[in-house]
Amino acid sequence: MVTRALLLLLVFPFLLAAQDLEQGQFSRCSGSGRITCVVDGDTIWYRGDKIRLADINTPEISRPACRREAELGEEATVRLTILLNQGPFTLVSEGRNLDRYGRQLRIVMRDGRSLGAILVAEGLAEQWQGRRGDWCEA
Repeated sequence: MVTRALLLLLVFPFLLAAQDLEQGQFSRCSGSGRITCVVDGDTIWYRGDKIRLADINTPEISRPACRREAELGEEATVRLTILLNQGPFTLVSEGRNLDRYGRQLRIVMRDGRSLGAILVAEGLAEQWQGRRGDWCEA
């Protein structure tokens, strides 16, 4: 009896953690059927929910201020798609739940590291500072 209880105590946290893992087949969003897709480098649709990566800001692709921003935004979008498709991830909520556009604010984690932090390290994103960045400076 004690052994069974001990086993449950050891295994139960792993069962809970496994339930938190998310995975999907991501592609670029197009048209109106947005279930699981990538909008841009910091916004995705996942299982019908629009999610903003809370920890980063990436260059805009819908209305870029300059050619450099458009190019970097495209690179960030492609890279985020690749990262999301590399395996299971966890969506972490910190602070506010929604942004002013109604998007869920989440940090996307895999193996203890934010996918947003990977984009920052690769020069395709910046830490979120509460405003849009200037990607047109060289």
